[in-house]
Amino acid sequence: MAKQVTGFVKLQVKGGQANPAPPIGPALGSKGVNIMEFCKQFNARTQDKMGKVLPVVIKVFADKSFDFIIKTPPVAVQLLEVSKSQKGSAEPNRKRVGSVSWDQVRNIAQEKMPDLNCFTIESAMSMVAGTARSMGISVTGDKPF
Repeated sequence: MAKQVTGFVKLQVKGGQANPAPPIGPALGSKGVNIMEFCKQFNARTQDKMGKVLPVVIKVFADKSFDFIIKTPPVAVQLLEVSKSQKGSAEPNRKRVGSVSWDQVRNIAQEKMPDLNCFTIESAMSMVAGTARSMGISVTGDKPF
């Protein structure tokens, strides 16, 4: 028989750097989850992605046990990393903070594809390009599709 799920907790944590301090401690403590156990398991599973922001969905069961799924880094974080920008533009329609090529957009879309709600790589690329535009990052080159 399956365990009864009592709730979900969604967090964004840097890979390999989970600790019981906020935001992890209060979010998990309110559900009755063993915070240190989550931190140990998360850090062990994300050693290869050290320092990258990773979304995690934690499923909490009735007996206070938990299971979690680690997703791919957010598109905005990947775009900032690729364009070597510190942050997005305050006025994206007027001021540009960086640029990325369509090849870089394709790489980000392929990496993020399992977490997106689209079926083709072209539609995933359009989603990534739209995120770039809303951040003030221009996409250079000819659209490949």
